[in-house]
Amino acid sequence: MINLQEVYQKSEQETKVYLVLLALALTVIIASIVFVSPLVTLAAVIGLVFVILSFYRPTWTLAFLAVYLPFEPFLLKWVPDDIYLFARYFSEILIYVLVVVLAWRFLAKQVKRRTSPIDFPLVLFLIVLVSSILINLVPPTIAILGARQILRFILVFFLVFYFAPTKDYIKKLTLIMFSIMLFQCALGLFQAGSGGLIDSYLLPSETRTYADIQLKSGQEQFWDPGSRVFATMGRYDRLGTFIAFFLLLATGLIYENKLRKKHPGLYWMFVLAIPTLVLTYSRSSWFGFLLGFLFIALLIKHDRRVMIGVAAFAIIVASYLAYTGLVVRYLTDVPQQTVAERFFEAFSYERWRGEYYGLGRLYWIVQTPTVVVPASPFFGFGPGQFGAGAAAALGNATVYEELGLPFGVYGTDGYIDNNWMSLWGETGTLGLIFYLAMFAALFRYSYRLYRESDDPYVRGLAIGYCAALLAVSLNAFLATFLEVRTLAYYLWLYGGLIVVLGEKEKLKA
Repeated sequence: MINLQEVYQKSEQETKVYLVLLALALTVIIASIVFVSPLVTLAAVIGLVFVILSFYRPTWTLAFLAVYLPFEPFLLKWVPDDIYLFARYFSEILIYVLVVVLAWRFLAKQVKRRTSPIDFPLVLFLIVLVSSILINLVPPTIAILGARQILRFILVFFLVFYFAPTKDYIKKLTLIMFSIMLFQCALGLFQAGSGGLIDSYLLPSETRTYADIQLKSGQEQFWDPGSRVFATMGRYDRLGTFIAFFLLLATGLIYENKLRKKHPGLYWMFVLAIPTLVLTYSRSSWFGFLLGFLFIALLIKHDRRVMIGVAAFAIIVASYLAYTGLVVRYLTDVPQQTVAERFFEAFSYERWRGEYYGLGRLYWIVQTPTVVVPASPFFGFGPGQFGAGAAAALGNATVYEELGLPFGVYGTDGYIDNNWMSLWGETGTLGLIFYLAMFAALFRYSYRLYRESDDPYVRGLAIGYCAALLAVSLNAFLATFLEVRTLAYYLWLYGGLIVVLGEKEKLKA
């Protein structure tokens, strides 16, 4: 029989404890406001709230990050300097908090060790990464920051894998992300329609630094206002790759007959998103989306309509060149371009020539395998030493000077605008092989899930993710998108979600 007196006494004691903790918290907050600053206090309170949320509802934190990151570049523009460091790394810190939560659950035996498709290649990659640091005697600070640049978003995959959200969670999150994509598209179209009047409002143009480390480089608008849309993401290529990624997930879903009939609104996503994708003028996004779309439409679904469309497009391109007399080989990048000129410029000899002699991306595509890799073929020069954002932020020119090379693109920027070449230079041939093996493992698993699942939603999302992997692989060859939060987070997030869906379908790694 329940002793009401004991229950009452226990409740009274707990209430006293809560009141004491509340009084202490209020005291700390008031003292912080008086002796530090209200903004720092607010940042600390927000941080504490999210730490508590992460311990009790880690999947909510993952969803929050997915919703927050597309707006982060714009929101950071308005953050004062005294809390900018906290705001800049807030999203990344949350990932590390979730790692601590997962480690705690392992220790408490609430989570059991399971096998994922990327376990083996990741272990091999980590061995190579550590070996590279030791062989090259990379200074600890550079090694840590360089390794962080490579590994931070891979952690997201394992967080999703072990927290294992439900299928309903995955559906709701994907719907929310489609809605955010549509909002970004609508804002992009409005941006184009305004003739660039809101470009300066949206563009984060200030460079932010902390000590000798560059936290964020200012974005110079080298294109004509209104000609390349970027919504809240700061750069047109970030918006383009974000749209392309989620459009490819939608492509996988729309090719499933049952889903297409049940959700005709999927078509309208394309009506709004495709024009915005075009208006980003991001060729990396265009070609990435086309690669993924044609993979699904032609190789997987054998869609005759798309085959006819490809043939018609080839005829239109040939006719356009014949009618306009456009000389593709002499096209170069200029602030004011038509969509057609932007497209054809990708194949221009003059552009390639200028990019090489101007120390652009093509220069490093040539120099990395001919100069950098032969100097350290197997283990590279170590993380943070060559080509990546960490080397640029730290101003680390050691390897460049050792090899007699300019300091990144244009000889000044430190990065080489190509993730695969950067990884090759930093982790060597072995590191690049094992990193690519993770991509291959996720692609293989997703394709198997598509083939073996009976659930149209799971099938659609799985094959859409395969297409997105192909697109991101191409994107990474054209810029450092594996380091960009508005794309890399979703790459590994959905990798984890696909494996979670596969486990629910009893598909082994």
